[in-house]
Amino acid sequence: MVATMDIATADGVVRGRRGRRVLRWRSIPYAAPPIGDLRFRAPQPVEPWSGVRAATDFTSAAMQHRSGARIGPRAYQPTSEDALTLNVTVPATQAASPRPVLVFIHGGGYLIGTSALGLYSGARLALRGDVVVVSLNYRLGAFGYVDFSEFGTAQEPFDSNLGLRDQLAALEWVRTNIAAFGGDPGNVTIFGESAGAHAVLGLLATPKAKGLFHQAISQSPPADWAVTAEEARGFARRCVAALGATPDTAHTALRTAGANDIRRAVDRTIGQVVREQPGAFPVCPVVDGEFLPVSPVDAITDGSAHRVPLIIGTNRDEGTLFARFADELPTTPDRLRSALGNSTEAESRIAAAYPGYPQPKAAVRAGGDYTFWRPSVTVMEGHSRHAPTYAYRYDFAPRALQLAGIGATHATDLVPVFGVTDTPIGRAFTAAGGRRGLRAVTEQFQDNWLAFARTGTPLPSWPAYTEARRSTLIIDYPTRVEHDPDREKRLAWQGVRVPTLT
Repeated sequence: MVATMDIATADGVVRGRRGRRVLRWRSIPYAAPPIGDLRFRAPQPVEPWSGVRAATDFTSAAMQHRSGARIGPRAYQPTSEDALTLNVTVPATQAASPRPVLVFIHGGGYLIGTSALGLYSGARLALRGDVVVVSLNYRLGAFGYVDFSEFGTAQEPFDSNLGLRDQLAALEWVRTNIAAFGGDPGNVTIFGESAGAHAVLGLLATPKAKGLFHQAISQSPPADWAVTAEEARGFARRCVAALGATPDTAHTALRTAGANDIRRAVDRTIGQVVREQPGAFPVCPVVDGEFLPVSPVDAITDGSAHRVPLIIGTNRDEGTLFARFADELPTTPDRLRSALGNSTEAESRIAAAYPGYPQPKAAVRAGGDYTFWRPSVTVMEGHSRHAPTYAYRYDFAPRALQLAGIGATHATDLVPVFGVTDTPIGRAFTAAGGRRGLRAVTEQFQDNWLAFARTGTPLPSWPAYTEARRSTLIIDYPTRVEHDPDREKRLAWQGVRVPTLT
């Protein structure tokens, strides 16, 4: 289908790079740079260009702390407000018919991350499945997930849910342009991990995303993250104060302040809120009643979300990564107690389901389950009432991760999904053994993900999730199916929701 590196998009011609086995186009703009008058505005159309635009190298990552855009041991991608770009990877061979399209949304807590990370290249996935892989940047943190709309004016308004709107704009670009790259705009699967997995659920709940994707995969989502319009306003006011502005001067300050000054003010405020209210997270989509009418988890439960096939799952040891490196989740008894609203009844019920609690290992497991598994079960239950749903748990942990004390922790599933077994990160994972297991798990992940992207169903060995049986694929070496795994823990978490911001 694609024989040239020069592709005519609706906005102009882009020139990619030919690799040994794949063709790549990098940092193609899907929206106008959100700078100047477009700061804090919904994404606007790209200004068409004449001639050929080079799309051979990555440009900038979205605004974030420098450490979040690290793409190598001593390599950092530049950051900029001008980062609304996407990347396309396709096999170099000709295809007889349009290829299925997988669109990846990176994680990073809606604060950090970049589609330029080598792990996300998608080349191995594209080759194994004969598919087109797209990855994208979207606005993060202060510029994507803080609702400053209260401080806009009639002449110069500010919009809400900018990161979610960016993701929608990228999917609109895919619908318009992906056929030129050999992709099938009628068969698009969105997939993401962590905050990217939450973004998948957010798009499921966004009315304007209807028809832009046909399958969805959500890997380790903090599924019930969302803030009300009132909570969003309160948080934005605190950010404005941290910037040194007042309500009267906020509009001018937000329009003219340096990007890093705004980012630092918001990052400081996030830290304060997370310490004050463990379990809550203020930088996420806002239920504004219009673009996002209800929270993702509520839309999925009440059936108003898009009724497309969904794969959703979590990792067995989600919390260990955060307890070791980003100690912000409710992975201690005090924080979990606060997240539960100081309910002694809920705490005792949950403690009984985690043998050894409140010892650190059990507390970390409970905190990880609270953040990721607990709300994902709600999504499994709710979506399965309205559309095909497939649940998994990732248990595989090679010996190196076991010795490190983190096990099958958050984000380790990305290694087999992207098939990087024979890269430095894959070799590090299996330095103490487990290479054969990792290869087998990689086949399980990729074969299921690719079958799902092609047909809307994974391999026949993976039964659909229903509330009656709760069939769950346990991805391990070997992989197996369990019905209602961790039933006691599931029952203990019933009725628990992420706390509101105070």
